[in-house]
Amino acid sequence: MEIDHPVPSEQKLKAEDLFKAAETGDSSALKSLSQKQLAEAFSLRNEDARSILHVAVSSGRSEVVKLLIAADESTSVINSTDEDGWTPLHSAASIGNSEIVELLLSKGADVNIKNNGGRSALHYAASKGWFEITQCLISHGANINLKDKVGCTPLHRAASTAKSELCELLIEEGAEVDAVDRAGQTPLMGAVICDNKEVGLGDSEKEIIIFAAYMDIFVWLVKNYIMNATFIALVESTFHTLVLISQLGLSISDSDFSSEIKSWERD
Repeated sequence: MEIDHPVPSEQKLKAEDLFKAAETGDSSALKSLSQKQLAEAFSLRNEDARSILHVAVSSGRSEVVKLLIAADESTSVINSTDEDGWTPLHSAASIGNSEIVELLLSKGADVNIKNNGGRSALHYAASKGWFEITQCLISHGANINLKDKVGCTPLHRAASTAKSELCELLIEEGAEVDAVDRAGQTPLMGAVICDNKEVGLGDSEKEIIIFAAYMDIFVWLVKNYIMNATFIALVESTFHTLVLISQLGLSISDSDFSSEIKSWERD
């Protein structure tokens, strides 16, 4: 597809030129188009079904983003999705560009749209540790306890990637600390299994947190595995071992823990 250039009339901008301008931040090429031509350009899609707005946002080109959303402020453009269900807001939150996040939200970006993985912009801001963006999304109505396709909330994501400040913020804003994902894990369990020592406070508080996490794991085991004499003996032995590990200041790897419990699975 080609977009007619207004002056001179025989000049044209090809689709690849528009995407290149959006990616590199060449606003002059886009400014040469009329408002109507810019609006028409929004129908263009690249091989990933991304619009020129998607490309400008993911490349962090705020001036180009301003130009594009001024040409068409409709929410259908602002909330358009690529082949993976990502909106421009998902991309802006993921790369940590607070200016573009605020621009999109000011033009009506839906803060709770889920991509194909069931994740909102808040999931990515939380997992990447973007504090200001997380605050901004929450202030614009982001669902703090929204679950993705595997049942993870933004708090799960922040805890599993050791973003302690984000965890504190989310909890202060009402995140459910006992929310469980599809594997039955709470955010705290995820932090312990991923060995994220950053998620916690002082030494004494960390001991309490570790103990609470082990209790979460114990409850999860009870709910998911057969309760028989052999199982009870194994759990009792393992639980005492876990407490001893925490007292000695040692850690337990995800793979070790997984191999331990796999031996207790139902046939």
